Amino acid sequence: MIKDIIKNAETKMKKTISVLETDLSTMKAGRANPSMLDRIQVDYYGSMCPLSQVANISAPEPRVLMITPWEKTLLKDIEKSILKSDLGLNPSNDGSVIRLIIPELTEETRKDLVKKVKKTGEESKVAVRSIRRDANEKIKGLKKDGEISEDEIKKGEDDVQKKTDAIIKQIDNIIVAKEKEILSI
Repeated sequence: MIKDIIKNAETKMKKTISVLETDLSTMKAGRANPSMLDRIQVDYYGSMCPLSQVANISAPEPRVLMITPWEKTLLKDIEKSILKSDLGLNPSNDGSVIRLIIPELTEETRKDLVKKVKKTGEESKVAVRSIRRDANEKIKGLKKDGEISEDEIKKGEDDVQKKTDAIIKQIDNIIVAKEKEILSI
């Protein structure tokens, strides 16, 4: 019973880490990375599709992303979607491909980006702590039902805390690595 609660909490915590990694991969760090465009949705014959499903995205140079749509008619829609996004990039359309030049990050932009990374990391920690709280409440609920002893509750809560500490340490490591990536010139 307690093992299921702990396992469920751990699974949710790991999902929080993968969401964090996805969010951080879409932040521009001065280098061209196709995953920066993961959130871009394109109008494809009336329905919104991820950009990666209607075009090939590559990084032929360290600061350039090249988008080659499967159909040339999508060029304008892709361009509009990129301009509407929060990336702040200006697409260059030559009639067959779209090029995105990733600008060099200024010191101020880097600092703002680091603040964003830290905020995203803190939000992930809050989510993990919320998962810990829910797991502990479920464990305490078992005692009210008379299913387990006080010692088993204590051990269960300790196990949840150990998992939480490990995940938070992992989040901290991810944040530090992303900060280094952003601040390296």
